[in-house]
Amino acid sequence: MKNTDSFAGFLLIGLGLYFLLRQFNIPFLNPFYSWPTILMIIGVAFLLHSYIAHDFANIFTGVLLLGLGVHFHGQAHYSFWIDHWGVYPFIIGIALLLRSFKTKSGLLPGLILMAIAIFALVTTSNPIWFRVINILFDWIESFWPIVLIGFGAYLIYKKR
Repeated sequence: MKNTDSFAGFLLIGLGLYFLLRQFNIPFLNPFYSWPTILMIIGVAFLLHSYIAHDFANIFTGVLLLGLGVHFHGQAHYSFWIDHWGVYPFIIGIALLLRSFKTKSGLLPGLILMAIAIFALVTTSNPIWFRVINILFDWIESFWPIVLIGFGAYLIYKKR
C-alpha cells in the first residue's frame, strides 16, 4: 500500500459509509447525519493513515479534526456539553501531545495549552486578560470560514 493512496482510501471508505448509511436513514443514526460527522471522518482518516503508514506528521491534523468534530457534534446534540473557549486549546493541546509521542516535538506547547485550557475550564472567577481571549474566540466562532481561507492560503503559498 502506498503512503499517498492510503489516506485517500480511508477517506473514501469513510465518506462512502457515511453517505450509504445516510441513504438508509436509520433513525438511531439521524443525529450523526451532519457536518461535524464529516469532520470526524476526515480526522479518523488522517489518524488511520498516520498510524498504518507510519507517517506521524498527520497525527496533529487528525486529532484536531476529530476533536473539533466531536465538540461541534456535542454542542449541537447534548445539553450538558461545555460551550467554552477553553475547549479549543484543550483539543489543540491533546493533538500536540499525541503527536509528540511519535515525533518527539511539541510536548511543551501541548502541556502549556492543556494547562491553560484546564485552568480556563475550571476557574469560577476569570482574570481580566481572559476577557480578551473570550472576545477573540467569539470572533473566531463567528468568522471561522475566514480562518479556513487564511489557513488554506498559507498552505498554498508555504509550498512555493
